Amino acid sequence: MSELLNTSPLGVVRRFEAAGFRAWPAASVHYDRTWIIRLTAGHPAKRLNSVNPLDPGDILDIDGRIERAARRFEAYGRPLVFRMSPLAGEGLTKRFDDDNWDRFSESLVMMMPLNVAAVDEVVPLIPLKDVGRYISATIRTHERDASVRPGLTELVDSIEAETGLFAVDAGGEAVASALCVHDGQLAGLFEIATLAAERGKGHGRRIVLSAMRWARARGARIAWLQVEADNEAAIALYHSLGFTEAYRYHYRCPPGGEN
Repeated sequence: MSELLNTSPLGVVRRFEAAGFRAWPAASVHYDRTWIIRLTAGHPAKRLNSVNPLDPGDILDIDGRIERAARRFEAYGRPLVFRMSPLAGEGLTKRFDDDNWDRFSESLVMMMPLNVAAVDEVVPLIPLKDVGRYISATIRTHERDASVRPGLTELVDSIEAETGLFAVDAGGEAVASALCVHDGQLAGLFEIATLAAERGKGHGRRIVLSAMRWARARGARIAWLQVEADNEAAIALYHSLGFTEAYRYHYRCPPGGEN
C-alpha cells in the first residue's frame, strides 16, 4: 500500500486503469497514439465500448482522431463515447466543452489496504466454480435481460487473471453477487449488486468482505472498486468498510448522443 501511496497522483490512476482493462477485457482493442479504443459487440457496457485517453499531453490532431474513432464505433453499431479519467487532460476536456458534448455517468474509483479490512469478521462465502451459475446470479441481482447472457459469459471467460465468483443465496435464489479479480497486489471488485428487495440485510457487506478475504489469502494487498457517484447507499457501505476515493471518471458523447 505504501508503494502505491508514494506514487504520483497520475501514477495511481494509471495503475488502476491498467488493472481495470485487464480485469474487464474488451473484445477489440485499438490504439490511436495514447487513446485506447475498446469495443465489444456482445456486451453494451460503456467501459467495454469507449475511447480511453491515457496521456493529458496527447492533444495532436484531436478532430481527425475523433472522426476515426467514430467510424470504428459506427462499424460496431455502438454510439461514440469517451471515458474521461484524470488521464484525459484539460486539452481534450476543453475541446468537448467548447463543442457542448454531453457529460454523464460520473463514477468513483475507491481503494483500501487489505491489511486493515475486517475480513476475519465475516462468515466467508465459497467462490462458485460454475461460471454459468454465477452468470445466472449476476443477471438476477442486476435485473438484466437474459439476452446479455452470451456476451457476459464470453466476457467472464476471457478474464486471464485468477477470478473469484461470489453469490449470496436466500430461499434457493441469488440475492447478491460480485466478481473479484486478483491481479498481483491488487484485488478488483466488479459487478457488485444486491437484489432490490433484499437490500439493507447485510448481503452486500458479506459478499464484499468475502471477496476481499479470498483475494488477501492469495497475496493481494489493495482492494479497489468502481461505483457510480449517485449510488449513495453503496458508497456509504464502502466507506464503512474502509474504502476511500482515489479518483473519478465520467463519460462524454456528442450532443444529443446516446448515454
